[in-house]
Amino acid sequence: MKIIGIQALITLISYVGFIGLTFWSIQDLHIERFIPMRATQGKLLIVLLSVVIGYGTSSFFLSLIDNIRNLIFLVK
Repeated sequence: MKIIGIQALITLISYVGFIGLTFWSIQDLHIERFIPMRATQGKLLIVLLSVVIGYGTSSFFLSLIDNIRNLIFLVK
């Protein structure tokens, strides 16, 4: 049970970390210049894009790590 708790903690840290990293990296896009909308709507769009891209990236890396860890069973 302790391993499941540690894995859940690593997953949550990964999600929050990648979402934060994505938010930091796309903050300077200023989408409201390209799409006619208010500044508040543009900021909300950046937050939602950060969640989508960060979650997808985090899921990819967690899946990659899990698959690499399971390669041990192929060799045994």
